Amino acid sequence: MNAVFEQIFQVGFLAAIIRIATPLAFATLGEMISERSGVLNLGIEGIMLLSAMTGFTAAYYSGNLWVGVIVAAATGALMAAVHAVFTVGLGLSQHVCGIGITLFCTGLAYFLFRLLFQDSSNPPTVTSFQSLAIPFLSSIPIIGQAVFNQFTLTYIAMIGVPVIAFALYRTPWGLNLRMAGENPHAADSAGVSVKAVRFQAVVLGGAFMGVAGAFLTMAQFNTFTFGVISGRGWIAIALVVFGRWDPLRCAGAALLFAFIDAFQLRLQTAGVGHVPYQVFLALPFVFTIIAMAVMSRNASAPPALLKAFRKEER
Repeated sequence: MNAVFEQIFQVGFLAAIIRIATPLAFATLGEMISERSGVLNLGIEGIMLLSAMTGFTAAYYSGNLWVGVIVAAATGALMAAVHAVFTVGLGLSQHVCGIGITLFCTGLAYFLFRLLFQDSSNPPTVTSFQSLAIPFLSSIPIIGQAVFNQFTLTYIAMIGVPVIAFALYRTPWGLNLRMAGENPHAADSAGVSVKAVRFQAVVLGGAFMGVAGAFLTMAQFNTFTFGVISGRGWIAIALVVFGRWDPLRCAGAALLFAFIDAFQLRLQTAGVGHVPYQVFLALPFVFTIIAMAVMSRNASAPPALLKAFRKEER
């Protein structure tokens, strides 16, 4: 057990928490933006997978990682737009459409990857993003080395959290988005185009999900595999509830989940007793289930979440 604690209280452990939390933060923020407008996007798992594949493919053939990130974000936005057409434009079931998007994106990702990279015995790789140390700040003992020596995408996620919080609570755009998810008929009476606001929110959220997928294949790993997402999309949906649909709390929820995930990896490394490694792998997901059960009892979701907006209905 002493070996476990020795590994935890290290710079590498803190840095690992932030790296693991980065794709979760992107995905959770994207889902949160969508849900605050009143649209649940259950297509997040498939969107992340397809975006991870297209972003990796673009980076592989172009030789430019940022091209891959842009393509992944565009893929996420496009698939989210499809979801928005059905749920916002046509008012169809958000649950059914979301599951359909996940199934479609998953199948399309597998098909395109097999089509483009036929030699599955030798998976293609790219030179992944490298850590970027921020001068002076990275020299701070422990915290500086862990927080300010990360990937560029991680810094973007760090900056993105307060920016989204400011936009959500301090700008007219954020007010309109919150009104669309809380009282869409009042928003419509005030001259706000509820469908346009929701469409924008879903597409923007999809772009964030796409970047989350890109991080996994071009920063955390340097290749694409069919299990690269590993349920992170579903976890992000749970983290939105855990974070009570607030950007800062959602980011904190992502960090907490990342802590549990990094901790179980250290437990595996330390070889605690003769416990099968599958038990450690399940720890983050068990934590998510417990957190959902506890937090959902008092969670206050946007009142118009899952409700299609129709002007003629009051």
